Amino acid sequence: MSTPQQVRRVAVVTGAGSGIGREVARQMLADGYRVALAGRREAQLKETAGGSPDSLVVPCDVTRPGDVERLFETARQQWGRIDVLFNNAGVFGPAAGVDEISLEDWNATLAVNLTGSMLCAAAAVRAMKAQEPQGGRIINNGSISAHSPRPRTVAYTVTKHAMTGLTKSIELDGRGYGITCGQIDIGNTATEIMDTIGVGSGALQADGSRRIEPMFPVADAARAVLMMANMPDSASVGSVVVTAAGMPFIGRG
Repeated sequence: MSTPQQVRRVAVVTGAGSGIGREVARQMLADGYRVALAGRREAQLKETAGGSPDSLVVPCDVTRPGDVERLFETARQQWGRIDVLFNNAGVFGPAAGVDEISLEDWNATLAVNLTGSMLCAAAAVRAMKAQEPQGGRIINNGSISAHSPRPRTVAYTVTKHAMTGLTKSIELDGRGYGITCGQIDIGNTATEIMDTIGVGSGALQADGSRRIEPMFPVADAARAVLMMANMPDSASVGSVVVTAAGMPFIGRG
């Protein structure tokens, strides 16, 4: 359950133009945060912001270091500090096995999901180290695929396993600076990416069959992110797994 903020906290949300990022940004704004919304499509970011005076729309491609630096500098100049990063921007990548994926598609998936996440985390950590008081919180959006892959998702699955390593490394290296880092792994929340892999019409299973899988509202996933963000500075949520009830995750295959 969200709580009123004693101090107006500042959050950066990447991938805020759609899906989980959009809903997290809206819930943060409703909870009293000042929110910098980042994504490649300015019109969708403006739609997410809904004209809120506490929003800042910053078009950004997370694979471009200059864009990422501009995002965090713009937010810092506007509001003076960065308290929370929801490191959310990502793509599902191609449907392919390791013997089928092209190097171009592999590199494109890693560029967004892994390198982009690293660049945003690095910029956030630099800002959090430099500000007074020092510190902040990073929440990485992983995936159920950080635990168990779907068939023919080699690039996506590798990036999400790597995200877990990034999360743990940031948490360790941030200890001396009051910076915490946790990861939320979400399974089958109702967003556009679920349409891409056919969850509502028949998603490919490990045995080669297709199965319609349950989904849950994106607002509920966003509430879990907000819970992590609103923990007191004395606590850190390192890992959260939230799935649609009854989805094939435990015992997948």
